[in-house]
Amino acid sequence: MEIMADKRLFIIKVGTTFPDTMREYGDFDLWTINGLGKRRDDTGVIDAEHGDPLPDANECAGVVVTGSHDMVTDNLAWSKKVAEWLPSLLEEEVPLLGICYGHQLLAHALGGKVGFHPEGTEVGTVEINLLPECAADPLFSSLPIAFSAHATHSQTVVLLPRSTVRLAMNGFEPNHAFRVGRCAWGVQFHPEYTAEIMRSYIINGKEDLLNEGIDIRPILDSVKETPVSASILKRFSEIVTP
Repeated sequence: MEIMADKRLFIIKVGTTFPDTMREYGDFDLWTINGLGKRRDDTGVIDAEHGDPLPDANECAGVVVTGSHDMVTDNLAWSKKVAEWLPSLLEEEVPLLGICYGHQLLAHALGGKVGFHPEGTEVGTVEINLLPECAADPLFSSLPIAFSAHATHSQTVVLLPRSTVRLAMNGFEPNHAFRVGRCAWGVQFHPEYTAEIMRSYIINGKEDLLNEGIDIRPILDSVKETPVSASILKRFSEIVTP
């Protein structure tokens, strides 16, 4: 894995947050930049949802694919383009991190199966349990075997692609993280969220959650900061810029 000085870290923005959340905290790209410990000038933000062209793999020092309010199973035209592009990053061993939608899209692009979670929506600050395979993983090996993370998703990776290494789970979600190849990861949870952003998501999504029979009050009460989860983005940044 060779990192050239003229390559850039790209954030592939595949969605936009709630208007209320954006007014208070900004959008997915800003949260990701902050989580990586970068400045906006250090990164290239590609608005894939609105047709920005994707960079060639040889232009990328690393790539983060954000979350989205869309569903992978909708097979939207822009999403198909990103899915077709992702394998080129693996071929060139470009460090890659897919978050939530990005996690699911990576699995889908490599032949896995994505669909609605049979138990509905996972939302709030949840416990993540690492699997033994994390002991030698460049991104996860320094983390404790259990930690808190923010999550909000109704779709899931139902079936991981072949040749992937499952890295994390919990009692609700069996595929919270995986690795494929040497340096491509997917995480279903949100290392870029702060506690304030997580609360905003719960409040803005309360109507849909109530329709599922989910009482948001205890979920809001249990939201807390997730420093271990957040450290994953900083570690990914170190892998991109050794």
